[in-house]
Amino acid sequence: MAAGAETGRGGRDAAAHGPPPLSRDGAGAGRGRLSSRDAAPGAGGSEDCQVIMAHATIYVGFTVPQLLRGASRIFPTHSALVVVRHSDFCYCTVNSTIKSKRKMDHLERTANNFRQEVISQAKVCGITNESETVKRLRLAIANKDFTFKAGQWVDFFIPGVSVVGGFSICSSPGLLEREGILELAVKHTVHPPAHWIHTECTLDSEVALRVGDLHGYQEGKGNGYKMGTVKLYYSAKNTSELLFKKNILGLMNAFPGKIMCHFHVTQQSSQICKELQPHVTEGRISEKDLEKHVSKDTLWYICGPPPMIESISKLLSNIGVPRNCVFFEKWW
Repeated sequence: MAAGAETGRGGRDAAAHGPPPLSRDGAGAGRGRLSSRDAAPGAGGSEDCQVIMAHATIYVGFTVPQLLRGASRIFPTHSALVVVRHSDFCYCTVNSTIKSKRKMDHLERTANNFRQEVISQAKVCGITNESETVKRLRLAIANKDFTFKAGQWVDFFIPGVSVVGGFSICSSPGLLEREGILELAVKHTVHPPAHWIHTECTLDSEVALRVGDLHGYQEGKGNGYKMGTVKLYYSAKNTSELLFKKNILGLMNAFPGKIMCHFHVTQQSSQICKELQPHVTEGRISEKDLEKHVSKDTLWYICGPPPMIESISKLLSNIGVPRNCVFFEKWW
């Protein structure tokens, strides 16, 4: 996925610690994103991806739903382009290494990243199917001091499961403030935490959560860039796997000319509904799609599995996009 947005993160260091004990009084830890960051090899497939483009220096530290929710607050000056895989709404990191590395455990991979001190027990209060492969969890948070910012994750501790999950938070901080609810969207994989969510998790299941962040969030910091226009290129196997598409269409209607989305489907077998037809192209995101957006003021944010990130990064290099204008993050 590539995306455009404002920069607004500072760098704080904090060592990750092992899972705190989960108890009835609310101790625990967690982390959030769409699809498991620790997915097994091959999880997610290479069919689904997204690219967001933005003009000006814009930073993406959120998932697509967070981009959508924040759109009304971060407009004014330049524009942005994004490429995204539906299965991998991830954080984007500047100048990440393009070559894939050996797969590591979530806690090992994020050992040097910022963690909040507050941990909280949470109870599952809702489970819905976002698609055939993605479940959305609604979690009631026990600790009133538990907070997060858009773009952060949760470490996800499950009683009886030794492996700690790492998932992006797909709900807004406002929902937590109003209702004490946090939501995660998790793709089915064989990785133990994701597998548990899809096969064993039920209403009233208890877990523990702790918020983590790539850099440490500093309110009001950043380089002062503001997002103008956002163009999202969002690819999936078929339209049923285009998560949050109704939210995206709603924002396109609410902010005409400011938010634009091009959906791509690679294995569509059924008829595309009328509402989506004007916005859907059959086939992968191509060089031709992206080259018309190249400019010195455009930043590119990519989210997807390593092969997709490497492919889009190479494509952008081929059409003249400077390396320092491409942002992504690898979790697998």
